[in-house]
Amino acid sequence: MLFITSRMPTVNTEPALNKDFVFDLQNNSSSRSFFCCTRHKKGKYEEIGSMNLLKSLKAAKVRQVLVYIHGFSNLPEDVFAATEELQKLCDKKKSGEVLVLPLVWPCDADLGIIKDYWDDQKAADQSAFTFARVMQRFMEWRNSVEYDPEDDPCLKRINLLAHSMGNRVLRQTLSNWKHYDQPQGLPLLFRNTFMVAADILNESLHKGEAGELISHASRNVIVYYASDDLALRASKVSNLKNGEASRRLGHSGPENMELTPKNVYAVDCDDVNTLYDPPKGHSYFRSGLKKGQPGIVFEHIFETLVSGRVFPNEEYRKSSILSLNKA
Repeated sequence: MLFITSRMPTVNTEPALNKDFVFDLQNNSSSRSFFCCTRHKKGKYEEIGSMNLLKSLKAAKVRQVLVYIHGFSNLPEDVFAATEELQKLCDKKKSGEVLVLPLVWPCDADLGIIKDYWDDQKAADQSAFTFARVMQRFMEWRNSVEYDPEDDPCLKRINLLAHSMGNRVLRQTLSNWKHYDQPQGLPLLFRNTFMVAADILNESLHKGEAGELISHASRNVIVYYASDDLALRASKVSNLKNGEASRRLGHSGPENMELTPKNVYAVDCDDVNTLYDPPKGHSYFRSGLKKGQPGIVFEHIFETLVSGRVFPNEEYRKSSILSLNKA
């Protein structure tokens, strides 16, 4: 499994590549550098460098790449387990279609969910500086005559799935990328951006707000939300400390769809989220009622990946409700 991380290793061998990359799980500060690695097996990782990772992605016999940004309180092996589940579900639907590439940012290993939450918010914001460098490195590679020549261009479509606080990482990453490297505006990099149980304010995607850049960098932006997501209820209470009284995007969808860019869509998952992830109803985007069997949220994500259309039979539709009765 290929992955990119802003999490520090126990030993940093820069500029040489680290053949025995070991995560420092007690350090949740983001590295200024990013590390491109491969996971050989549980607990065995090797740093391969950005050019080798991009070369491997280009050579992979798949049509699309799905970048996965995980949520808070996930240690690396938690992220890899979720990635493996996503990959197996994709392969089960259509072999050779999608390769899942996780971005691993440094969640906290402390006990206590509230302390973890605040530490992880800080780590998410710090990691955004690092992942903005990932975006810029990719653009430089894609525009390189040496690495991506016109007679052999990389034609893979790039998509992104951000879960929970991973949406904060995404929002801040694009903001930093524009500020430091793309002041004229962000390129249309992602075919689809899936925002699942997003732990950011529900006004974030409105025009003029910080999250509007997500729609600039994406052909489609799909928000999956559920009003009874217990993890986001706790998040709302926690954020009162910072004066954020608004609901979370993953609770209600966009506050006002008329204020969002036209490529933003909302999908209500209230009917299935707690069935797929009892009792919290927060990680409902992978398997359904049975592990290894796709749920209808994943089915919608995958159909959108393949078709490039959120509601292919209804051109002007902007929202929907996912229900087992419709499956």
